Amino acid sequence: MPRNDKDKNRKTGSNGCSCYKYDLFRDAVSVVLSKELKDDFDGSLIEVPPDHTFGDYAYPCFSLAKVFKKSPEQISEEIAVRLEKSLVGNKVIARAQNRGPYLNFFVEPSYLSKTIISAAIKKSRPELQKPGKKPEQKQIIEFSSPNTNKPLHLGHLRNICLGESVSRLSESIGNNVIRTCLVNDRGTHICKSMLMYKKEGKGMEPDKKPDHFVGDFYVKYNELEKKDKGIEPEAQEMLRLWEAGDRETLTLWKKMKRWAVEGFNETYDELGIRFDKFYYESEIYKKGKDIVKTGLRKGVFKEEKGAIVADLSKEKLPNKVLVRSDGTSIYMTQDIYLAKLKFKDYGADSSVYVVGSEQNLHFQQLFAILKLLGFSYAERCYHLSYGMVYLPSGKMKSREGVVVDADDIISQMKDIALKEIRKRYRIRKAEAERRAAKIGLSALKFYLLMTDPGKDMTFNPEESISFEGETGPYVQYTYARASSILRKYNKKIDKNIDYTTYGDDELVLIKKMGAYHNTLVDAACSYKPSIVCRYLLDLCQIFNEYYHKTPVLKAEEAQMKARLLIVMGVRNILASGLKKLGIDVLPVM
Repeated sequence: MPRNDKDKNRKTGSNGCSCYKYDLFRDAVSVVLSKELKDDFDGSLIEVPPDHTFGDYAYPCFSLAKVFKKSPEQISEEIAVRLEKSLVGNKVIARAQNRGPYLNFFVEPSYLSKTIISAAIKKSRPELQKPGKKPEQKQIIEFSSPNTNKPLHLGHLRNICLGESVSRLSESIGNNVIRTCLVNDRGTHICKSMLMYKKEGKGMEPDKKPDHFVGDFYVKYNELEKKDKGIEPEAQEMLRLWEAGDRETLTLWKKMKRWAVEGFNETYDELGIRFDKFYYESEIYKKGKDIVKTGLRKGVFKEEKGAIVADLSKEKLPNKVLVRSDGTSIYMTQDIYLAKLKFKDYGADSSVYVVGSEQNLHFQQLFAILKLLGFSYAERCYHLSYGMVYLPSGKMKSREGVVVDADDIISQMKDIALKEIRKRYRIRKAEAERRAAKIGLSALKFYLLMTDPGKDMTFNPEESISFEGETGPYVQYTYARASSILRKYNKKIDKNIDYTTYGDDELVLIKKMGAYHNTLVDAACSYKPSIVCRYLLDLCQIFNEYYHKTPVLKAEEAQMKARLLIVMGVRNILASGLKKLGIDVLPVM
């Protein structure tokens, strides 16, 4: 392998994970250049020109100026002349030409087309794959993290869609992913809904989706607290009784927790989400104290006014109280134990926490504390921080009930999709509702994922459902269009075609198809499903432009067969990419 070329192929994410990108054609350019330049060749410099008419790959010659004592322009010209002979008979690289200080390479079009399309028409894995089996890594991805005092809301939906898509992307590059969920089922906030149920519930059973039923009492509590500040000590007393094991309190807690969890599971099923393991705060919150006390005895932590504190000044972070002066633990104490427990349970290579950006400091401190404790897995933990989700009207406030519940937004998206379908098609009610369910969820998931995770976003339901804009339904619609072409052909497609029939417009589309594998690598290693969203939108745009000006079924037979393979490849890539986002396809919209 030429110098630095291996490093160029390896994609390293911000979390330290690494996996191989694969570009067969770039590797061929590397071979040609390494023979020509030998030790002076730096494979990491190979780039893709901004204009495809310049070539498929380019090598800047600036770094060679000092070596050869010539201008970069002169060097690129001389190398291009020499390569004119050496490239004769090269089945991958057709030609090289200089353009100023750049040496540009053109891949042999028929070889490029055959290689990419042969991969794309494989329905199960329509992307170019690196030969040989990739080393498998075990990765824990924690997401959702609901509280059992209220239903999931729009913010949770962004978390869930992000966590699931990141899991699927990680699996797509060969990792074994364990999906975990931490359920926050203890604390004063949980007791607030319990206390209100005790006051007003009067033994009622849920008369609606059970997590919504529980959430109503949390809202009622906060409404009452505005009028009566004396109710807060009652909630604190209920927490004390819970921690003391009071039978009546525990019975109520178990009942309301069961209702909440049943409701969560209904929503997860609706979204197509599954978890391999649920961790419950009530089962682990005390166990971190032993780790902290051991750290105190060993001098890792210090005592201040009766509290146990982690000194994080060397990490340039605020110090963190781990056990209060009254002996009670906090979320950090629990998370120290949970980090250890997850690695113990699964022997994972890495652990990812999908949690909102408001917890950035918390996770910086957690990972610093794990390092202080000497835990070897500290460096293998990563906080996938994501921004807030706003409504056009502003920020949600669950305490006041000013919030979009996840179930309500899912229902709203289906209703909007149903209206769009009825405007466009005349189909039976059951079929319209089936399609509306998939289109509504695609609109929701795609919209939540298309924004870079680190950025805040505003969710606009009407905008997200458009069949024409940069939306999930637009990608689904393009998939349906490709499916329609193949249905109309209604024959087995001949894969033995003449790959020299493809023109420039088709090559642009084929090259975009060939970028799918490295798109997945980029998205998986950076934990950004938004990269896949952008790629799918661009692929759809190129395909739709091609379709509008290029006949497929009305072309002469040889061209028709060649173009049908492109249609099949695009359809497979769209299906695969949408699946990575947790979105189902529809052969008919």
